[in-house]
Amino acid sequence: MAKGKRTAWNFFEQIEGDKVVWIIALMLILISIVCIFSSTSRLLEGGQTRVDIVRHQLFIVAAGLALIIICYNIKNIGFFRWCSQWGFLLSFVLLALLLSKIDLPFLKSVEINGARRILRIPGFQIHVFEIVKVAMVLYLAWALDAFKKGELKGPKKDIWKKILYIYLPFIVTLLMIIPGSNSSALFIGGIMFLVILLGGGNFRDMAILAAAAVVIIAACWGIYELSGKKVLGRIGTAVSRLSEHDNWEQQVIDARVGSDEYYKALDKIRQPYSAKIAIKEGGILGKGPGQSTQRYVVPDMSEDYMYSFIIEEYGLWGALIIIFLYVSLMARGSIIVRNCGKDMYAKITVAGLCLLITGQAFLHMFVNADIGPMTGQTLPLISHGNSAFLCFSLAFGIILSFSRIAQRRIEKEQRDAQPLLELKENVQAGLDDLDEFETNGAPQDITEEEEVQLAEEMNDYGI
Repeated sequence: MAKGKRTAWNFFEQIEGDKVVWIIALMLILISIVCIFSSTSRLLEGGQTRVDIVRHQLFIVAAGLALIIICYNIKNIGFFRWCSQWGFLLSFVLLALLLSKIDLPFLKSVEINGARRILRIPGFQIHVFEIVKVAMVLYLAWALDAFKKGELKGPKKDIWKKILYIYLPFIVTLLMIIPGSNSSALFIGGIMFLVILLGGGNFRDMAILAAAAVVIIAACWGIYELSGKKVLGRIGTAVSRLSEHDNWEQQVIDARVGSDEYYKALDKIRQPYSAKIAIKEGGILGKGPGQSTQRYVVPDMSEDYMYSFIIEEYGLWGALIIIFLYVSLMARGSIIVRNCGKDMYAKITVAGLCLLITGQAFLHMFVNADIGPMTGQTLPLISHGNSAFLCFSLAFGIILSFSRIAQRRIEKEQRDAQPLLELKENVQAGLDDLDEFETNGAPQDITEEEEVQLAEEMNDYGI
């Protein structure tokens, strides 16, 4: 049968893979463009206008879509598996450059608010932790799959292979992230832990790994205290956030307006309180696009507090749509995992990436709702941030590619399955004979042998 012409009406039908994931990715990207346009004036530099910001965001969106399409069109899962084995090496090199405080004309480690998270090259900033998140999920998926297949080289005993290829990279990565961000270390460490668990980690090994993570965090806190609070300063930031009992709101009320005490207390509550004000003022329907007032108060509205901004402008309905998109991604991811057959690498990769995206989204929402301390995690594929947007675009591209491969596998199994046409014809013939018998009685010219055969056939079909 000749294929129909491609038109605007059937173009979407030609797309392979999970169409729901395509819709989720495209909707998040469209929401990002609209929200970046009106979320904050902090991004404007010099004589820039909001049109310039949107033009820049469109450029990043185009690059992200290109990454998604490139990954989607890679039909060989072996290519992804080969790339994944270098994920830990890439993470290690980037984190080492970050911690070394490298300062070259073409590459510089940048410190912001006492933390090193960014490598700067001319014209671009690389947010290292965003790359590490995706790279380590892919690496652990490869390592766990290779271990189960017996493909890992090195020590003969399995336990040493586990330590060398799985547990040691987990611990090293965690140690290298802690100096830059405690919240990122906990989040990325938690995602890596879940990936290992999904890959078949037994209870004893997972308990040991969790205990090792606790020991690492305790050791870092000990180093911070013994050094007179000069080394690992981010530990001190985390401890102060968790143990802080000062009533900064009351201090703002009690302090004289304009005094140092007033501004110090005000700075402590400015962002979280403004985020809650944005949520309250948004109500059910929101203020409408471009009508946010808290964007002038919260400096990181387009990044760390994007969800609050969305609620302020688009209300509860906008908030529910965002939640629905991320929950749908998790649901579709579980379906893709089931359709990956016996390919453990594909299953762990899809599950890990969906957990990463959805987990970070809900962590961002919790912080915006003032549930737990501030973590600085962006809203995936919506918040402003070039590195984050491109890394999550890569993650979506891989998920779509694997869903495409899974779909082709299902179609192949359906084609190879035993056809039921012959059985249907036999059943239909038996029913026709029965109808003839009930209508006209037994044929007069039927032989005894044919009568016995007919009875046996009717018995076979339960008639």
